[in-house]
Amino acid sequence: MPDVAFMQEALEQARHAGALGEVPVGAVVVKDGVIIARGYNQPIGQHDPTAHAEIVALRMAAKLLGNYRLPGCALYVTLEPCMMCSGAMLHARLARVVFGANDPKTGACGSVINLFAHEQLNHQTLIVGGVLADDCGDLLKLFFGARRQAAAEQRRLLP
Repeated sequence: MPDVAFMQEALEQARHAGALGEVPVGAVVVKDGVIIARGYNQPIGQHDPTAHAEIVALRMAAKLLGNYRLPGCALYVTLEPCMMCSGAMLHARLARVVFGANDPKTGACGSVINLFAHEQLNHQTLIVGGVLADDCGDLLKLFFGARRQAAAEQRRLLP
């Protein structure tokens, strides 16, 4: 049950991103059963290719704890993390990463590559996928469907 509740909080962050025209991905960092940081996608608004929801939440958590290492923390994110975010999670020494929807194009928790499965790495993070996957995936499908429809409408109106 806690995973579902924390993923619902990440979904709230994702909805906020979508309302701003960003790809609707949200994340929260949890320590000792308490949300200590939140993030949502902001690469467009911040003009920053690293401003993914996960990175925003990791940065906030690290500042709050006064340490770039986040042992004992879990990160909940609505979309399977990419390689950049997965690398940051490994460097942060997260205990767990919980994600919602799979990302068949850039997912680094098994969909394209599983960065976390490499035993040569000096830290192992537990990965849990599929928590509220339908809700997380539906939010993305609605967002991209609306974008495609708007683009088609715009093309139709052009001479």
